[in-house]
Amino acid sequence: MSAAAVRAVHNLSPHSRTPVPRRARRAPTPRRRPLAPSNASKGDDNPMGSFPEGGLAALNQDDLPAMRRACLKVATDAAKLGAAVMLDKLGADVVKTKANARDLLTEVDPEVQRIVESSVVAAFPTHGFLGEESVPGGWEAGSAAIARLLDTGPDWLWIVDPIDGTTNFVHGVPLSAISIGVAYKGELQVGVIMDPFAGEIFSACLGGGAHCNFAPMRVGEERSGTEAVVVTGYGATAESADAMLKGMKALTDLPVRSVRMLGSAAIMLAWVAAGRLTAYFECDLNAWDTAAGALLVREAGGRMTDLVTGDEYDLKTRAIVASNGATHDELRKCLVDGGVRALADYFKE
Repeated sequence: MSAAAVRAVHNLSPHSRTPVPRRARRAPTPRRRPLAPSNASKGDDNPMGSFPEGGLAALNQDDLPAMRRACLKVATDAAKLGAAVMLDKLGADVVKTKANARDLLTEVDPEVQRIVESSVVAAFPTHGFLGEESVPGGWEAGSAAIARLLDTGPDWLWIVDPIDGTTNFVHGVPLSAISIGVAYKGELQVGVIMDPFAGEIFSACLGGGAHCNFAPMRVGEERSGTEAVVVTGYGATAESADAMLKGMKALTDLPVRSVRMLGSAAIMLAWVAAGRLTAYFECDLNAWDTAAGALLVREAGGRMTDLVTGDEYDLKTRAIVASNGATHDELRKCLVDGGVRALADYFKE
């Protein structure tokens, strides 16, 4: 790890805050800012709160408020350690492909996952852990993995994507993130998304609101589809591409203000929560892509549902639409009427 990357992990304090613009209450986009270990002081403005004497081992696992604060601290600190590696190794070579030639893996993905998993095991040895790099490629394997853990795993489950946006990362595009969601009995409790290249930590605890670099953030105030900036993406299959193109055509016919693609589900969800984007849709994503972002969006005042059915998001939901809430029903109807389907629906024919 370079000296620059080490220094980059030591400078962000929850007490250095950037004001949130008043009209849209959007999280600002700062210049690249160095990162530091989390602050667990007793200050009321610190979402991580404080912990009992004896540390994490002394916590009652059924004390959900205390556990949320503890998991938030562990997730944030682990993400910062992983971020230092990502900063050092942007543009890393592909070591293999997974589901197909477009589903990439670098040496950095498992390295960051090991960092996060080691932090979780050290703090909470009885918790379950689902990381992307522990699961074979393909939507069937991802669906089976989360279903198995929700049905038979421990009450506490960590759902982690070590590098969301691997293709961006491989090509030296600084738009990728570490995504960490924590659930208790299937309900999301904590979400952390770390963007190392912008120096931003997006975080949320259930019932505690959403934050960007520890300052509160809210979804945007767009009221109609014509005001909306919508983002999308697609997986490494022809069926995913078909759904994406149908969605883009439907949205541009509405018309929305703009449709964009960023290449990282975690960043797109974080930016919806921060009010920089209005909505995000995609026909198939894994739980590690969406868990942290779903909680961010909800705690920032937005909505996230199944794209096709409209049911509220849970960890088994794969086709998603996330929005600022005010535009949600209009945009989802536009997509469904335009022929957008869940990836799984293509294989029922």
